Amino acid sequence: MQRVYIGLGSNLAEPEKQLRSALEAMDTIPATRLLRSSSFYRSAPVGPGEQPDYINAVAELETELAPLALLDRLQAIEAAHGRERSIRWGARTLDLDILLFGREQIDVPRLQVPHPRMAERNFVLLPLAELEPELQLPSGESIQALLQLCPQNRLDKI
Repeated sequence: MQRVYIGLGSNLAEPEKQLRSALEAMDTIPATRLLRSSSFYRSAPVGPGEQPDYINAVAELETELAPLALLDRLQAIEAAHGRERSIRWGARTLDLDILLFGREQIDVPRLQVPHPRMAERNFVLLPLAELEPELQLPSGESIQALLQLCPQNRLDKI
């Protein structure tokens, strides 16, 4: 079993409802169990054009699936929630990102773990630190050190 952290985000179609539904769906993935999730946070959008605020969270899972098999399941959940991949960093009904997959470092065309931009995003780091304040990344960096260096964009706990 691998311990996995998933970043969740939504800014369309009742974002809080989208995240709750996604958490329920992740708990039905075969050979996978949802252990817990962070609080929900409201954040300013990162991306092109005018967009509504995002609602973000992090989920902690245990899985026996391989990384790409888990990614396929997560992308199926996104699709079931109406996710369209038309504009990079555009508004979306649901975004599910594998942030960490155990201690693995993965760099293949479809997946990079640890997530390559997580250190720049307080809406990822703060919920992750809420779940696991002493977390160490595979590189040895602590979540607390990353939080101290991260830009402190607007982030409100809901």
